Amino acid sequence: MRVCKIYYRYLLLIFLSILLQHGPQAQVLQKRSMTLMGSRFQVTIIGRDSLDAQQKIDAVRAEIVRIENLISEWNPATQISLVNKNAGIKPVKVDQEVLALTQRALYFSEQSAGAFDISIVAMDKIWQFDGRMDSMPTAASIQRSVAQVGYRDIEIDTTNSTIFLKRPGMKIGFGSIGKGYAADRARALMLAMGVQGGIVDASGDIASWGRQLSGKPWLIGIRNPFKLSKAAAVLRFENGAVVTSGSYEKYAEIDGKRFSHIINPKTGYPATGLISVTICGPSAEFANGLSTSIMVLGVKEGKKMLKKFPQYSGLFITDSGNVITVGVLPK
Repeated sequence: MRVCKIYYRYLLLIFLSILLQHGPQAQVLQKRSMTLMGSRFQVTIIGRDSLDAQQKIDAVRAEIVRIENLISEWNPATQISLVNKNAGIKPVKVDQEVLALTQRALYFSEQSAGAFDISIVAMDKIWQFDGRMDSMPTAASIQRSVAQVGYRDIEIDTTNSTIFLKRPGMKIGFGSIGKGYAADRARALMLAMGVQGGIVDASGDIASWGRQLSGKPWLIGIRNPFKLSKAAAVLRFENGAVVTSGSYEKYAEIDGKRFSHIINPKTGYPATGLISVTICGPSAEFANGLSTSIMVLGVKEGKKMLKKFPQYSGLFITDSGNVITVGVLPK
C-alpha cells in the first residue's frame, strides 16, 4: 500500500511538472516604433513572453514591408510604379491584391463623387505647406495642376488583372488608404497567428483587436486642435479601427486665411470647412477612405456619405471649432 502511495505521489509530481512547463504563462505587452511607408508606425503586441512578442512584431513589420513593395509609387520597382510609367501606353499586369485595392479606391471615388481620387498624385505641386507660401497661386495654374487627375480614366481589367491609366502623365498612389490597408492586414495576420490583443498605429490609422493585459478595452484619445489640453473624445476599442484625417498640422496661411494640405482633386483648391475628421468602424482602410472623402466634401455632404455606412461613426471638428458627432462612437 505504501508503495502505491509513493507511486501515485510520483505521478502527481510529474503531472504538476508538465502543467508548469506547458500551462498558462504570464503574458507581456511589447511596443515598437518603426518608419515604414514613409510614415511612423507603432506596433503594440501582447505576447506569451518578450521573445514571442518581438517575433510577432517582426512578422508585422515584414507584412507592411511586403505591402509597401507592392504599392509604393516612390519605389521604381513596384507594380504601381510600373503602372504609372506606362500611363497612356499600355495596361500593366498586377497582383490580384493590388487590383482589388485599386477597385476599392475607385469605389470611394464613385461614392464621394470624385472627392476621393488616387490619381491626385499626378497633381502639380503648386501649393506649399512648409511655411514658405505667402501668396495664392493663379486660378489658371490651379486649373492646370489637376489636368492629369481623373479617376474615370483608370481602367481595370479583372479578367487579365491589369490596370491602365488612359492618359500620359497620369499617376496613381495609395497615400490615402495604403496605411489603413497595411494596418488591417497586420491585424489579420496577428489574429491568424493567435495573438490575443494589440494595436497597429500607422500614423493615426489604427487597427486594434482584443483587450489590454488588464482585461480593459484599448483607449484611444482624439485630439482637439483647439483645446490641446483636453481630448475631443476618448474611445474604447476591442476589435475595431479609428482613423483621423486633419489639416491642423500641415497648412498654408495666406493673408490671414488658413489653407489645408488636403486638396480637392476636382478643383485643385484646398479643402475648407473641416479641420479634422475621425472615423470609427471595423476597417482602418475603409475608415481612411471615408475620412479623406469627408474632409473634402465638408460637413453637410460628409454627413450624408457617412450615414450610408451604419457600421461607421464619426467625429467632425469644423475650422471654427465646433465638434459634431455622427452615429454612435465606441465610448
